[in-house]
Formats: sequence, C-alpha cells, structure tokens
Amino acid sequence: MFYYIAKYIVLFIINVIFRIEVEGYENIPKDGPIIICPNHISFLDPPIIGAVFTRRIFFMAKAELFKNPIFKFVLSNGLGAFPVKRGTSDLAAIKIALNHLKNGHVVGIFPEGTRSKTGELQKAEPGVSLLSVKGKAPVLPIGIKSTYKLFSKVVIKIGKPIYFDEYQNVHLTSQDMANIGEKIMFEISKLI
Repeated sequence: MFYYIAKYIVLFIINVIFRIEVEGYENIPKDGPIIICPNHISFLDPPIIGAVFTRRIFFMAKAELFKNPIFKFVLSNGLGAFPVKRGTSDLAAIKIALNHLKNGHVVGIFPEGTRSKTGELQKAEPGVSLLSVKGKAPVLPIGIKSTYKLFSKVVIKIGKPIYFDEYQNVHLTSQDMANIGEKIMFEISKLI
C-alpha cells in the first residue's frame, strides 16, 4: 500500500515541477518477469521511473542508501528496494532479484551501475546479463533524457523487450555476458 501511495505522491510532484513525456507504454508486458534497464543520469531517475511505470518495480539500489535505519525501512519495506554492493559479485542481491523474477515481478536495474556524470552511456555491468538469462526474463530498455532543471522536459522512452533465449541452457561465458550487455546498451542508446 505504501508503494502506491508514494507512487501517486511522486507522480503529482514531478508533474508540477517537470514536463513529463512518456513514450512506449505499449511495450510493457502486462505480466510475467521483466528487468527494466534505464540509463542513469540523476538521483531522480528511480522515483520518476517508479512513478510513471505501470507495474510495481523492485529496484536494486546501492548498499550505501541502506545505512540509515529509517531510509532502510522506507526503501526495503515501503518501496521494495533491495541493496547491492557495487563493484562486487553480490550473490545476496542476485538471489533476491532472481526470486522477484521467479515470482513474475519487475526488477529495476541501472545497467551502468552508477550515474553517468557526463550523460554519456557507460558499459553495462555483467550482473544484468546474468539476471536476464538465469531469471528467464526479457530486458526492457528505457532511455531518459532531461537536464532535470525546474520545469524542464523529462522524456522517457520505453523500448521493446529484448529476449536472450539463445543463451538459455548453455554455459554463460564472460564474452556472452559482455555481448548481452552491449546489446542492452545499444538499445538504450537508440532511445536517447
């Protein structure tokens, strides 16, 4: 319940301070597991994507955000976010994400792993490739364009789902994961 209350409050606020434009709602699968992969240009990306997306998102968020007990409670219990230790192979975060996908949920991951200071796309971290294959979930690329200045336009383009079925039931190599990551970032690049 808290998630949906927060969603509509954020939606109201962002529509007051920004001009939100969303394209591609028809590309969102109505049910089943999906991994959404937006580019990351601002700390405002997660709440804005969460507010405009039609399904509930369980975001993977950097572990540092969970250090404050109040913030941890709100993120974990209220918003369904879960921590990931960046720069490591965080098996606990991967297990949580796979469990969400197994239950048909939407998992939100910023494939670059961190915000881009220049706005230029960075390489995808390997975790998103692994989750897509092991979670048997399509990736939904999302492109965000904005300066995030007061009353500026925020354009969100939702691309078509990308399926990686050819990697199912085979040994996933580091080159396979790199190829999947490149495909995801290429699709995001077309949206921005």
